[in-house]
Order: sequence, then structure tokens, then C-alpha cells
Amino acid sequence: MTTSPSEPRNPGRRREADDNVARLEQLAKAYWAAALEGEPLLATAVGDTRFDDRLPDPTPEGASAQRARLAAILADVDALGSAGDTAAGVAGDDLVGEGPDLSPAQRVNWSVLRSCLDADIAGLDSGLRDWNVDSLEGLPAGLLMIPDYQRVDTPAAGEKMTARWHAMAGYVDAHTQTLRHSLANGRIAATPTVVRNIALLDELLAEPVDRWPLVRTPVAGAVAADGWTPAERDRFAAALHQVADTEIRPAFARLRAFLADELRPVARPDAHPGMGHVEGGLEAYRKLIRVHTSLNLAPEALHQTGLREIERIDAEIDALAGRVLGTHSLDEAITRLRDDPALGFSTREEVLASGAEALVRANARTPAFFGRLPKAPCEVVGMGPHEEEHGTLAYYREPAADGSRPGRYYLNLAHPETRRRYEAEALAYHESVPGHHLQIAIAQEIEGLPEFRRHLGTTAFVEGWGLYAESLASEMGLYSGDLSLLGVLSFDAWRASRLVVDTGMHALGWSRERSVAFMTAHTALAANNIANEIDRYIGMPGQALAYKTGQLEMLRLRAAAQARLGARFDVRAFHDTLLGSGAVPLAVMGELVDAWVGTRLR
Repeated sequence: MTTSPSEPRNPGRRREADDNVARLEQLAKAYWAAALEGEPLLATAVGDTRFDDRLPDPTPEGASAQRARLAAILADVDALGSAGDTAAGVAGDDLVGEGPDLSPAQRVNWSVLRSCLDADIAGLDSGLRDWNVDSLEGLPAGLLMIPDYQRVDTPAAGEKMTARWHAMAGYVDAHTQTLRHSLANGRIAATPTVVRNIALLDELLAEPVDRWPLVRTPVAGAVAADGWTPAERDRFAAALHQVADTEIRPAFARLRAFLADELRPVARPDAHPGMGHVEGGLEAYRKLIRVHTSLNLAPEALHQTGLREIERIDAEIDALAGRVLGTHSLDEAITRLRDDPALGFSTREEVLASGAEALVRANARTPAFFGRLPKAPCEVVGMGPHEEEHGTLAYYREPAADGSRPGRYYLNLAHPETRRRYEAEALAYHESVPGHHLQIAIAQEIEGLPEFRRHLGTTAFVEGWGLYAESLASEMGLYSGDLSLLGVLSFDAWRASRLVVDTGMHALGWSRERSVAFMTAHTALAANNIANEIDRYIGMPGQALAYKTGQLEMLRLRAAAQARLGARFDVRAFHDTLLGSGAVPLAVMGELVDAWVGTRLR
């Protein structure tokens, strides 16, 4: 009997493949639902308003429950195929072996889903959130940022926000109790981040609640929205004022008292800021390396990579500064870059304007280097007062998926004399275009991707792309001169230093003083920025490793593709390949690029 071309040659295998696709889609939806329910602030940030009245569960019991949900999904994902044998051939043309019977695109979905689940579980297993004090995204800073991305365009949205604000006191108290329990078990945070949180709380508690971002920003948002009557706005403002004054303020005061009276006297000293000084901390740090890089890398190997990169960049800074500034040594070059008043800004307005001007130039040049561009715009704004003193130089926040909020490049405008003019362009290109905004907004808009791939992803991909974008901007002709190219090198040294000092503190026993001294010797960052950065690494172990790890892999893949393709290499198509699948694990990124190269060769 002859089989008709319109009939499947193996109906049984086709049904199995269809079943696998349907099952994978169900698991992807289950994971995204679990992610949003476990992290309702993530849901708000991406524009899903269903959980706008909730906060996460900060207790160990909450972490255990979330881990169980994720582990159950992971078990089902593994049941679709052999995780070990499939990862290596995730995007190949001949998908054979013990993996699931899926198309190449679906095999990528399977691999990325498994990697995300593995990373989330590893993060929970690290136990970091039970004892760590983070002055950037922890309490109270993380709560004070919510008004930046939670909408209050209608009274119904205002009611949800008010309910979330009512939940804050219990959330803060539960977090405090978890810290207290960890303290009793000998798992203790480091002094620098504890001191910063106390200072932030002191500043906040000294202000009337009407000036808090928890009240001021939402009330202004309601005034600007069309969906409110004057009476509704007044009731909303009164409700927020009441809950902030009678519930949240006392909870923050209780948190401040715990930090100052119970935790600060016994917090780990500056000589022992790393996770290695906490019981089980070194193994937990290894888990966090996998969380942020998607790879099983040894801290010692990362440390050596950082030292090699620093040696290379030091030589390039010395040579370029000699030509541009007339300096005669690396020390002289860094001192001049850091301390020359003529190289700093004078006003907050100048800092903000520099970011806006760089973004305009980047938007004009981007189509020559990218085929796919995002629909969502990007805007430049200043950080809130509650973030400036203890915050980093800048950060990016993704657009709302429904288009109601653009991507935003947040600039730290405090102490403008310490913000260096030669760094401003590299910073802008990292955070906005062609950096984070391009990568994240494109991912959100890719049709056909599961929701989790449009909004989540590997830190090493996201931050690696941001760092890659800084050097790409030179290729795009975006820098105004050699002085700005010194900023590129200084920033490259900054990220290479992260490999050294993050692993140094958390795995090799470095002190805070040694870490500060290393960054002072090898980067032109101002002293206050270096202090903020080092304390960021103390409070966010492993995250800083993502930048260089991702950038170096992207540069390696590009060089390999150019070598194989020669004149057939198309930079626009290469970038579209990198950004066309969301923030995938680095191993998957390599497979996608290899598949693209193979296609162009054929």
C-alpha cells in the first residue's frame, strides 16, 4: 500500500509529538502562573494587574511552598525528555537522542523552561533571602519602588493599591521575624548593608508620610489620570495617608529597631562580608553563580577571568589616557579621570540631559545594526530621592506589556560632581538603547513565545547584552570622542572588577577594604560609587558575575560566526538572532547562533 503524501508517515509518532507540544505549553503556562503568584510584584511590573493587592510571602514556609510548586513542574518537564542529553542539541537540525519529540523551536522552549525552573529552585535553596539584608531591592527600598510601576488610573486600581499597602505592615513584620529566626541560628547579615538600611529608614522616618513615595507618587498619579472624580481622589489620598501613618510607619520603626538594636551589634564585620563566612554559605554561593550565569562555574575560575580582563583593560586605559590626557601611568590616568573637576557634571539637570541626548543619538543609528526594533519607547528619568544616596549609577525598568508604561532609564542625579561626563554615554547605551531597552522590549514583543520567555530570563544574557552594547555603541559611531572611549574602558574595568571582588568576598575571604582598594586601583569610579557598588555585591551575591560572563560569551560567538561566515556575516542578522528568542541561557544562546551560522552557510 502506498502512503499518500498528505498522510503522516508515522501517525503514532505525530500524535506523540502533538501531545508533547500540548503538554509543554501547559507546563510553560503553569510555570508562569506560579511565578506571578509567588512574586505578585513581578506581575505588577509586567502589567498584569490581577495581583496588585498582594505582596510576596517572605517567610521560610512561603519559600518552601513555592519550591514545592516549582519542583512539581520541573519533574513534569523532565518527564518529557532527558535533561542531560537534550541540552547539547537544543537547536540543531537533527534533534535525536533521548530528548522529547519536538520541533527545534519547541525544544528551545523546553530547555529554557527547565533552566528557569532550575535557577528559581537553586535561588530558593540558597536560603539567601532568610538572612540577607539588601539595601537596594530589599526592605524598605523594594517597597518604596512599587509606586513607580503600579498603575492607579481608576478608583478600582486605587482600591487594589490600598489593599497592598494594608498588607505591608504584616509583610515587614514577617520579614523581620525571619531575620530574627536566622539570627538565632547563626546566619547573620553583613554590617555594611545593615548600616545602609538603618540610614535609609532613618531618612524615611524623619519625613512626614505625605512626602513618602508610597503616598506622594500614587496621589500624583491619580490626579493625572482621567478615571477619577475629585471626591474619589480625596478619599484615595486620605486612605493612603492613613495606612502609611498608622500601619506602615510603625512597622518600619519596628524593622529599624530590630536592625539597630539586635542585628547591628552582631552583624558580620567589614573583614568578613562574604557568604563564605555564613554556615553553608560557600555552597549557597555556588548555587547563586548558576542562578545568575546559567552555568556551573567555579568561583576560582571566574576570579581568574576577572584578573586577566583587568590586566588587558589596564594596559588599554594607560595607552589611551596617555594620548588623550597626557598621563604617564595607569595610576595617574585613573586619578585624573576620577578627580579632575572639569570631567564632572555641575548640576543634576546636566546629568539628566546627557542621558537624554545619548538616547536620541542611539535611536537614530539603531536601524543600521538591527532588523527588529521594539515598538515600546524608552524615556530617561531621575531616580527618586529615596534611592539616590545609597543607589547605583543607573538602572532600567521594563515597559508594561500592555503598552501603558514605556521603558525607563533611571539616572542617579545625586552629587552630580561625582558623575563623570566621559562615563555618561556608555552608561546610557548600556541601560537604554542599544542596551537593556532594546533587548527587554524586543523580548516582550516577540509573538509566539511563551509568556515566561517574554518577561524572564538569564541574568548573564540580560546584563551581558548591556555590557556588549557599550562596545557595540563604538562600532555604531555613537561616542562623541576619545574621552568617552575612556569611559567605555573604565566601565569595562568596573565589570571585570566585579568578577574579582564578588568572588573575592564571597568565596576567597576578601575583606570589604580589600575589595574597595581593588576597584579604586583599577576603575575611575568615584569613591562614593565604589562604596555603593561593593555594598551592592555584598547584598546581592553572584549577580555581578553575570555582566562579564555574558559579554565574553557574546563576543566569542560573534568572532566565531564572523570567522566561519566571512563576507556572508551580517551584523543585523546576528543581532536579530541574539535578541530573537528572549534572554535564554548561555548554552542555548550558543546553539541558536550555531544554527544561524549553519543556515547561512547552506
